Amino acid sequence: MHCCYSQGTDRLLGVHIIGPNAGEMIAEAGLAMEYGASSEDVARTCHAHPTLSEAFKEACMATYDKPIHS
Repeated sequence: MHCCYSQGTDRLLGVHIIGPNAGEMIAEAGLAMEYGASSEDVARTCHAHPTLSEAFKEACMATYDKPIHS
């Protein structure tokens, strides 16, 4: 998973999700884009463990150099 954010505003511009369970993760990205969420907004949101949605949180945390698993 890869998240594309604006450097100036930190708003989500798009995502690349490849894999057999990509459909389970795309809804969160669509919601974040619709409401203009920043990468920090998504990263600070609680994500259940262990789930695929954690990958989205990790990708958002990586945009400001704070991934848990690198």
